[in-house]
Amino acid sequence: MNRFYFILLLFIFNIFYSQQESYSDFYKIKKKYENYSENDTTAFRFLKGYISLAKKEKDYPHLVEGYNDAIFYSSSADAKLKYADSTIFAAKLSGNTDLISDAYLRKGVVYYFNYKKYQSALQEYLKAYEYSKNSQNDFLKNAILYHMGVVKSYLGYDQEALIHFKKTQSHFQLKSTEKVHPNIIFNNKRGYYNSLHQMIVSYRKLSNYKAVDSLLGIGFQQTKNNKDFQQEYGYFLKEKGIHEYQKKNYRNSLSLLYESIKPITNINDFAWATVVYFYIGKSYLGLQDYPNAILHFNKVDSVFQKHNFILPELRENYELLINYYKKDNELKKELYYTKQLLKADSVISKDFSYLASTIHKKYDTEALTEEKERLEKATSWGIWIIVGLIILLIALTFALMIKYRNEKKIKANYIILEEKILNKSSTEIVTEKIKIKSSAEEKSGLSNLIINDLLLKLDNFEKKNEFIENGLTLNKLAIKFNTNSNYLSQVINEYKEVNFNRYLSELRINYITNKLYNDKVYLSYKIETLAEKCGIASRTNFSNLFQEINGIRPIDFIKKRNQDLENNQILQSHSA
Repeated sequence: MNRFYFILLLFIFNIFYSQQESYSDFYKIKKKYENYSENDTTAFRFLKGYISLAKKEKDYPHLVEGYNDAIFYSSSADAKLKYADSTIFAAKLSGNTDLISDAYLRKGVVYYFNYKKYQSALQEYLKAYEYSKNSQNDFLKNAILYHMGVVKSYLGYDQEALIHFKKTQSHFQLKSTEKVHPNIIFNNKRGYYNSLHQMIVSYRKLSNYKAVDSLLGIGFQQTKNNKDFQQEYGYFLKEKGIHEYQKKNYRNSLSLLYESIKPITNINDFAWATVVYFYIGKSYLGLQDYPNAILHFNKVDSVFQKHNFILPELRENYELLINYYKKDNELKKELYYTKQLLKADSVISKDFSYLASTIHKKYDTEALTEEKERLEKATSWGIWIIVGLIILLIALTFALMIKYRNEKKIKANYIILEEKILNKSSTEIVTEKIKIKSSAEEKSGLSNLIINDLLLKLDNFEKKNEFIENGLTLNKLAIKFNTNSNYLSQVINEYKEVNFNRYLSELRINYITNKLYNDKVYLSYKIETLAEKCGIASRTNFSNLFQEINGIRPIDFIKKRNQDLENNQILQSHSA
């Protein structure tokens, strides 16, 4: 999966520079290391010279390419992340938005593939997306779309991820049939096969087995005997093996899954490797071959111990191990796997919060607490471990209760705010204006002529959204209105019934709230960007004002609005 990304994006730079540097010093240095294998640090013997030359000449596009190569040839995740940050820095110096977009995308892939930090990866992909909006590079745009889809799939947003993969599959398939350079065709085919694989995964998780069967046929037909796409063939083998398991064809499943292990482990894709081990174990279980089943379930646990990583669908791995050792009355092993299940739940809840709330948990908190009590009586040596686990369970339960209460409060406040947005009508505005004008004569201190003039200017100021101007002050607005600040302040205080700062804050927050509700583009913006869009300089000040005025944090409002749109989309697809 990472190989698809790196080949994909290295190709962008090869095309970008190939005609310009046929015999340049950069070209000569690159020729010395470009055929080295991924993660081969010996390439740095020459690569350091490439980077030094780019720095010396202040050639930022070539510096970006040098740092990109450093990501590719570094052997450790920490080194890759360091060079990813350097790539972003160099890309920004170049001023080329395509290079900046690509740099953020690369950093996201490092988080995703090397660290399994999916939420961090998605944040970087969103930054890449922002910079690619005005790009003419469809290749880059679809690479971003693909990787955003991959992370959404792992986070459990399968329906949303499927939309991404359908688009990238269609794009890469079309591009792979064009009469262009063979390297371009190769990369587009790789994009097509990877998108196809991810579509199969999404359909499987959505239980659309007819679609799974159809797409697997296409994948196998095009990659089975093609040596250039053995990695992709391995992914199709994996999914075919799982599909056969679901049809209870256990021996066919084992044959396919065993064949898939080599191409998947060759690229150190331990995420999919654990899925393969799990379904091999389940297939052996279907054949009642318990020793081999337990052997492969233990392999899943070994990966979890090494990487502190587990997919939600593999939670059952520990339920099966606990049941097995419970029947054999092996209390120590039962206790160990119960602890591992609790640890897995913690990881899943942190990285897969969306799935954690819906996945069926056979061993819920209450059942696990009972298990601890039983094991405590049976194993005197484990009493302190058990006490610790019970305390952990209580803490987790308490945390879940607080989370539930907060979510309930957020939902209620969101509904109130949504009704406020939807019920806002022109009748209210007209009535308010009539009320202001009718009460003008009762106010004292200023003439009606001045008051009405300033009220009209304020009305125009609000209609044209001039309040989103950065650095706007009472004095600046008074100058703009050809009046003095005392008059303006008095009119705002008396007729808007708030001071100037509060008046400005409410206009800005109401403006950005309506934008978030009615314009999906705003939902993808960072909080800093939203603050800037409505004229508020500080992220903290923006968040505090948003919550104070709307009764809900901006991040929670965005989350709820996205959920509403997603649910509406699902309903529309079902009714279509």
